Amino acid sequence: MTEAVAGGETSPEKMRLVVMASAAGTVFEWYDFFVYGALASVIAPLFFAGLPDAQAFVFTLLTFGVGFVMRPLGAIVFGKMGDSIGRKATFLVTISIMGLATFAIGLLPTAPTVGIWAPVLLVTCRILQGFALGGEYGGAAIYVAEHANPRRRGLETGWIQTSAAFGLMGALLVVLIARAALGEDAFKQWGWRIPFLLSVVLLAISVWIRLQLEESPAFQKLKEEGQVSKRAYAESFLEWRNLKIVLLVFFSITMAQGVVWYTGFFYTQFYLERILKIDSQTVNVIMIAGVILSAPLYVLFAWLSDFVGRKYVMLFGIVMMLALYFPGFQYITHAGNPPLARALETVPVTVIADPADCTFQLDLTGGARQFSSSCDIAKGSLTSAGVAYRTEAGPPGSLARIRVGDRELESVSARGQTNTQIKATRTAFEARLRPILDAAGYPAHAPGAMQGWSWSEIVRVFGEKIGVFFMLALFVVAATALYGPQAAALVELFPTRIRYTALSVPYHIGVGWFGGLLPAIVFAINTATGSIYAGLWYPVVATAISAVVSLLFLPETRNRNIFAD
Repeated sequence: MTEAVAGGETSPEKMRLVVMASAAGTVFEWYDFFVYGALASVIAPLFFAGLPDAQAFVFTLLTFGVGFVMRPLGAIVFGKMGDSIGRKATFLVTISIMGLATFAIGLLPTAPTVGIWAPVLLVTCRILQGFALGGEYGGAAIYVAEHANPRRRGLETGWIQTSAAFGLMGALLVVLIARAALGEDAFKQWGWRIPFLLSVVLLAISVWIRLQLEESPAFQKLKEEGQVSKRAYAESFLEWRNLKIVLLVFFSITMAQGVVWYTGFFYTQFYLERILKIDSQTVNVIMIAGVILSAPLYVLFAWLSDFVGRKYVMLFGIVMMLALYFPGFQYITHAGNPPLARALETVPVTVIADPADCTFQLDLTGGARQFSSSCDIAKGSLTSAGVAYRTEAGPPGSLARIRVGDRELESVSARGQTNTQIKATRTAFEARLRPILDAAGYPAHAPGAMQGWSWSEIVRVFGEKIGVFFMLALFVVAATALYGPQAAALVELFPTRIRYTALSVPYHIGVGWFGGLLPAIVFAINTATGSIYAGLWYPVVATAISAVVSLLFLPETRNRNIFAD
């Protein structure tokens, strides 16, 4: 069924303003949200001082995830606001909260200055960021879709999807430029604040742009007819005709979107830095190249969905990524750090420990447990070194031992020590372990690190790591095929009266919880199992469920009338 745009056809000039204003504001919000992820490795020791490096990094990932956990709550609050008082007003509130919270992170004192209050304040700012972003994406997608020509709805909303690429690219570029200008030492000491403080300028620009917008024609029509929903929550989640769409969207689209997109663009970055030990400058160059590649692909796949339909373009991306997870990361290991790949294949590593001495390697209690047993220190040290291992039961009450090839090293216990003493004990043990790993062929760093920021250096390292970029490019194709048509598909699935609420909640649960928590969950599974690949089962299972549900139950929506309730 075709449709006519409520209130008449939107002029090309006005449509360009709608797309530009919506996308520009969304670029800023994604920049704010992603700059934290780009600085996770730098922030970890500043806000979680006193914790072992691996544990501090896990807490930094969890703090990154906190913002995503809050996104569904923001979706509930701002979704109701968008369905009750309008799309435009909600835009302005979400962007203001996001900008101020991001600016505040740049002003926060660190742990050496205020102790436990440093991570508390950081988490508070992340909560506000996630809360605001919960109302942003749905509003932008809906606003553009409700203005767009039905025959070009995929293409027009595709620009909203591209905003994620520009936001991430902006975050990575600002971090890269600040690092190059200040030097690594100054950047780690205080220069990391610059990307956050810049947000106040972007906030002013974005608010001004959004003030130029008018209300969407679909919402204006509802308002004039007195049909604005006063029961958005009840209609969305207590009436089966709408609840079944919410559940379908979650299981078929947004759950896959979360794990596919965040595996490709975030866990890959963590994997390159933390597991493969590739220097952060090289990783930034590779990730920026991947993001640049992604920008036109969002629009390409969104445009393609206007002709062949949303369902099968998205399904293509889901199935492609499902096929890439394990072989993709195995290939990245060989291409990114060949000496490490050879060592993993030829020199087995075993932790021999009393099972009672070993604990699960992820603490969610805020650092109350310090992983101070001899088994914990042995496993944590290997994880920090990017070394896979298997575990073998040792005699009860014995200290853990690490066997690397035909050499063994007895671990140490730090039970009963203070946090500072535990860290010192672990550091000393890692210093004893490092020569054994070096002799076995496990490198401390990947070869070919960047030496400065000249164009010749960038070209050199990019050429040496071209295999890594090749696999990242395949991840990008899969993620953009799924994400490009998604905004149009989601808008087309829900009725106008409750569209903001019903669309935003499953989107931010799927993307926020399944995607945002993915790096921490995968990292923890890897640590617990001793395998650098085991954690990939988490996104594999989620993606497989979405593939089946999409194929069997997701309807095609490209010709739906989005003004009909």
